[in-house]
Amino acid sequence: MSNEPLSSSTEPSAELIPSSTVLLLRDGQDSLEVLMLRRNSKIAFAGMWVFPGGRVDPHEIIEGDDLASARLAAAREAHEESNLVLDPKSLVAWNHWQPPMTPAVPTGGPRRRFRTWFFAARAPLGEVTIDDGEIKDHAWLQPQEALDRRDRGEIEIVPPTFVTLHELALHQRVDDALAWARSRQPQHYSTRLMNAADPRIACWHGDAGYESGDPEAPGERHRLLLHPGRWEYQRTTSNN
Repeated sequence: MSNEPLSSSTEPSAELIPSSTVLLLRDGQDSLEVLMLRRNSKIAFAGMWVFPGGRVDPHEIIEGDDLASARLAAAREAHEESNLVLDPKSLVAWNHWQPPMTPAVPTGGPRRRFRTWFFAARAPLGEVTIDDGEIKDHAWLQPQEALDRRDRGEIEIVPPTFVTLHELALHQRVDDALAWARSRQPQHYSTRLMNAADPRIACWHGDAGYESGDPEAPGERHRLLLHPGRWEYQRTTSNN
């Protein structure tokens, strides 16, 4: 994803790279907290605050079982990036994200397109340790705190992270968030970008304009309005 204007570019699309990420959750004093990491400014998703994760390595690919492959990668990446040890089987599927043909926010490198499984897990005991290489900083943040910091310009995040934080903010405790995830089928988000002028719009299934590409189509909304300096998530549909 990049910060370039939306367009109808005919540039060949980059191959989708399988990847995964994990929401490491713990109970804070007032609300649950999620571990977020700041990426190095010289690599993909430069300077962004993200959840631990990365691409699925070839040796982790289990033919015919995309979820199992992604769980292995998520657990490995969590250990490499935070030093926390996870059992891959304990990871609860949250959602699956596929990027748009045209990027929406900066990645700080060559254009790459990742199809990503998001998982959630209670953070294991242990101290978070980062390598100060790929990862430059970390913080345990309440979901709403992270959203507020983004709007104040203190941190940068990508739209899938923004939407996931909105979902996490609906839950006060880790057990509640994990129970919610287990009670539903993970949603598959295939992003469509609309509107070349501000606000740009990232749109998903259930939105009245998703199929037609018409942002003014009357009906349900499932979109992120990318106002300069402020993002607004709209969801009036419960379509899964």
